[in-house]
Amino acid sequence: MMAFATRIATKLNIRTRQAESVLELLAEGATIPFIARYRKDRTGALDEIVIQQIEDEAKNLKAFYERKAAIEKSITEQEKMTAELQQKLDNAATLAELEDIYLPYKPKRRTKAQVAKESGLEPLALLILEQKDINLSPEAEKYLGEKIKSIDEALQGARDIIAEQINEDALLRAKMRKLFEDQATLQSKVVSGKETEGIKFKDYFDYREPIMKVPSHRALAVLRGFVEGILRIAIAPDEEPAIEQMESRYAKGISESSTQVRKAAKDAYRRLLQPALETEFRTQLKQRSDEEAINVFAENLKQLLLSSPLGGKKVLAIDPGYRTGCKVVCLDEKGELKKNDLIYIHEPGRLNSSGNTIRHLVDTFGIEAIAIGDGTAGRETEQFIKKLNLALPVFLVNEDGASVYSASEVAREEFPDYDITVRGAVSIGRRLMDPLAELVKIDPKSIGVGQYQHDVNPFRLKERLDQTVVSCVNQVGVNLNTASKHLLSYVSGIGSTLAENIIKYRNENGRFTNRTQLLKVPRLGGKAYEQCAGFLRIKDGDNPLDSSAVHPEAYTIVQQMASDKKVNVSDLIGNESLVTSIHPGQYVGEQFGEHTIQDILKELQKPGLDPRSEAQQFEFAPIYSMEEVKEGMVLPGIVTNLTRFGAFIDIGVKQDGLVHVSEIAHKYIQDPGEVLKLNDKVTVKVLEVDQVRKRIALSIKQTQEPPQRNEWRKSHSQPSKRKEEQPDLSAASLSDALSVLKKKFGK
Repeated sequence: MMAFATRIATKLNIRTRQAESVLELLAEGATIPFIARYRKDRTGALDEIVIQQIEDEAKNLKAFYERKAAIEKSITEQEKMTAELQQKLDNAATLAELEDIYLPYKPKRRTKAQVAKESGLEPLALLILEQKDINLSPEAEKYLGEKIKSIDEALQGARDIIAEQINEDALLRAKMRKLFEDQATLQSKVVSGKETEGIKFKDYFDYREPIMKVPSHRALAVLRGFVEGILRIAIAPDEEPAIEQMESRYAKGISESSTQVRKAAKDAYRRLLQPALETEFRTQLKQRSDEEAINVFAENLKQLLLSSPLGGKKVLAIDPGYRTGCKVVCLDEKGELKKNDLIYIHEPGRLNSSGNTIRHLVDTFGIEAIAIGDGTAGRETEQFIKKLNLALPVFLVNEDGASVYSASEVAREEFPDYDITVRGAVSIGRRLMDPLAELVKIDPKSIGVGQYQHDVNPFRLKERLDQTVVSCVNQVGVNLNTASKHLLSYVSGIGSTLAENIIKYRNENGRFTNRTQLLKVPRLGGKAYEQCAGFLRIKDGDNPLDSSAVHPEAYTIVQQMASDKKVNVSDLIGNESLVTSIHPGQYVGEQFGEHTIQDILKELQKPGLDPRSEAQQFEFAPIYSMEEVKEGMVLPGIVTNLTRFGAFIDIGVKQDGLVHVSEIAHKYIQDPGEVLKLNDKVTVKVLEVDQVRKRIALSIKQTQEPPQRNEWRKSHSQPSKRKEEQPDLSAASLSDALSVLKKKFGK
């Protein structure tokens, strides 16, 4: 893949050497998190996003050249390769260009043109293409026989041959593709009789938009309607200019032959070229929309995984319920299950005993915080707990995917002796303590963020989401002595097999006391150790650096720094004034460059610092159902999902409301992610409540003063320094202004 470095560098606007370095490291088996964190000197400090782009571009180029080689082999085996054709293939820059060049040589099913050729009509087709001013009927009559019964049949067969030739013209296809890019529209119409069944697609019953401007969410909605049989769709420019382009390339003058060529060109467009390009552009639209939706999902997932953790505290977690009661579990500071119970808060006769149960559990297990699932009966349970006046923080926890976890093989393995309700409550409690460690156990598609995730390419979605999880896990770091198998499996260089081996070694030999013990884990060799060691933390171990993000390969540098300052390494760690007094240039050398030394110094100042902020309590308004929500209300809310068309906000009534992108900010924004993140606390105004369709329309910007109003107030809060700065609003000045306008624009 090294041969691709120059092309990749040009496309990504980076130096060729940077692309080469990344490709070299990937070929050596390095992971993207490791390259981004510990090989900055080799890559010029490229971040994970660019490194991922380099890997993706290399894969695309590899696929391109593999396809080119297959095409060359096919044409050569047909003994049709020429120097000119080889030059065309060598000059092709895209897969579409390659396929256009290959089209005349591509093995295909028996076409109309092939049938006509078998009937001996190719000479007639070639004669027509010369477009001489001749009478075609006598010429066509020469081909009548057993297979061709009439002059019209002969001319039709000749036109079929011409149409296929026109369709296989690579230069023409390139021009038509450009026409599609510039002028094609995506159109959809409702299938007759499907209006009621497909009411959710009502916005697309008669829809038309330029293909290159269709946003991903609209494209995926239309394509879903098409797949479900509700909508008919078409992708094409206006037909007349398209056919004119084709005719102008092939038809010459005015003659009987040129009339036949024009008919063939029209047939070539309608029967062959337009359907082929429509399929090509529909595929491109789907791929582009998929990628956009996957990007939204990945960004949301990243924000969710990096949600603020409460940390190692004793938690009482509740999975709310009505008829079957609320499952209660008590977890210690490591997330271990200590006790489970059941309370009923929706039966008046059981309220006192349920309250006593909660108080007893809080006292017995030294509970420091309470986590409540935000699903069915969540707000009512929160209300019940707060009335107990326990003087403890109460958190509503997003429980999307908790039921998926509780019924999974992972949950059965962790809690073989407990039912799914207990497992679900444990998951809710652990999500509060450490969202990342718990959410990695769940298929990201079940977590409830993103848009149209069930419509996009599942393989690409999984690949991108896995990349996101890996990035987040390694960004935060993992406690080697407490991490689950599932969390460890996402650490750079480990994977599921080594994660199992680490857990088994830990169970058999006790906690790890230093990073080098990892080399005793079966099948964990030097390369895996290099990749994973810096992302694994050991608290209170033999070496204080093992609890930091400093890689073991750099320990000697830190020891030298400590020695030069005449202190122990432990005295250096966390001593900000001492660390800032170190001159980085003194330690830059052949092995470690400036980027690495700077990273080491930053880590020494705040070793093992979790990049996530600490969880904060949030209070919803005292409303508990959608029926209580009224237009004009101003309410607190939490951002639960971001899409390209808006943000979904939890206002505490089970049904999230939508803030359309136009109602987020007073300034123009294309993407809600420009100003919002998942779990942001916001204030919203209720614009509309649709009880039938279960929709709540909200606005953020209508709860905020427009910036220009603040600017106006600022400018008018102080007197002007100069009198001439004040606008002259006298009758005379207005009259003068009107006179000027009349002279310029007329009456």
